[in-house]
Amino acid sequence: MTSPFDKHRDALEHHETMMGAARGRLAVALDLLTDSLALVGQHGVYCRSERFPGKPRMDIALVLEQLDDAKQLVQSAMEEWSTNSGTSKSSTD
Repeated sequence: MTSPFDKHRDALEHHETMMGAARGRLAVALDLLTDSLALVGQHGVYCRSERFPGKPRMDIALVLEQLDDAKQLVQSAMEEWSTNSGTSKSSTD
C-alpha cells in the first residue's frame, strides 16, 4: 500500500512550501475530504433509499456525515491556527 505522502507528493510539496509543513498537510487533507465528499455524494445519487425516496441510503448518508464532520474539524483547526498565528505575530512586532 502506497503512503499518502507518496500518493499526494505534488500537492503536499506545493502546500507545504506555501504554508509550512503542518498547515500544508492540513490543507491537502481538507482537499482530500472535499473530493471524498463529492465522490460519495455522486455515489449517493445512484444508491437511493427505498424507505425514504429522494434520499441516499443510510450507509451513504452516514459516510457523508462523518466526512463532513471531519472536514469541519480540519477547517476549524486551520482557522484557529490562522487566528493564533496572526495574534502572535502582532504581539511580537
